[in-house]
Amino acid sequence: MLPPRILRRVVLAPLVIVVTVFMLVTLPFWLVVTAAASLRLPPPQRRGARFVWFAVAWLTLESAVLIACLWLWVAGGAKRQERHYALIGWFLTRVYGAAERVFLLTTDIEEPEPTPEEQEARLSRPVIVLSRHAGPGDSFLLIHHLLARYHRRPRIVMKAALQYDPSLDVVVNRLPNAFVPRSIDQSGVTAEIHRLAATMGARDALVIFPEGGNFTPRRRRLAIRRLEEKGLTGEAGRARDMDHLLPPRPNGAIAAIEACPAADVIFVAHTGLDQLVTVGDVWRKLPVSAHITAKWWRVPAADIPRTREERVRWLYDHWALIDAWITEQRGSRPGAGPPSGGGGRPASRPPARRGWRR
Repeated sequence: MLPPRILRRVVLAPLVIVVTVFMLVTLPFWLVVTAAASLRLPPPQRRGARFVWFAVAWLTLESAVLIACLWLWVAGGAKRQERHYALIGWFLTRVYGAAERVFLLTTDIEEPEPTPEEQEARLSRPVIVLSRHAGPGDSFLLIHHLLARYHRRPRIVMKAALQYDPSLDVVVNRLPNAFVPRSIDQSGVTAEIHRLAATMGARDALVIFPEGGNFTPRRRRLAIRRLEEKGLTGEAGRARDMDHLLPPRPNGAIAAIEACPAADVIFVAHTGLDQLVTVGDVWRKLPVSAHITAKWWRVPAADIPRTREERVRWLYDHWALIDAWITEQRGSRPGAGPPSGGGGRPASRPPARRGWRR
């Protein structure tokens, strides 16, 4: 059960700062210990020192955000949304920079060109972003890109447990987002999505992960079984044809579209670190140089289907397109393994658009 907000502010937030100071003071010790522990491992598996460096960088940035939030609260700026979006952008830019230096992270993003209004930060309409959810840090990279590239103000529905992260707890609760407890049913999540979408302005972007969680083969099997138990044999058949994705849950996406019919929809696919599912996977299998490839498709509001049945089919069509794209990307990488869900099939290449490399 999540502690009350006042307890999180009084205990967890100061604790992060104390731990940060402790780690900075004892950093040489931790580097020596991890280096010694890694000597018996082959060079590609000597990741201990890199994780220590990244953990210290993360904690330092978390502490800086908490101090900045305290200053905004004291100065009466706790309700100034623009300052908090700027703070999130600052934090994510530096986390991304740390990942580039420590883990040699690179990304290739093939995406539609920003509209002239987006390029000039004079945005004409909101967007709904429907993204695949898999791998460590995918949501952070997505939010970073929306802020830095598209000048958007993201809105997200998140699990309530993420409020154990003090900086996320403080900043996100000061902005139009929603934390949902585990006890809430799907209708409650859909209601929160509808609420956030209904009040979007021209600069806002509602981010939804229609799969409801990170992909694993077991979750895929269970999701297909649930569709069959509900009598949705058509959706179950289409889900069975997808090797890398969980079947999308359409209610949230449809609720967002109904609440904000003027919004364009952006579909986001990515691959590269998606086979790192657990913390143990990240520790054992993170490559020496991490690389993420992503592709974005943009659908103008006028091209979105009008009926629920058409929208469900349209959503599954794009999920099938994402799945085929992931199959192609993995097949084009040297030494790429078999599809994560089994039962692969030939992939058709989506139409190419001008890409952006970071």
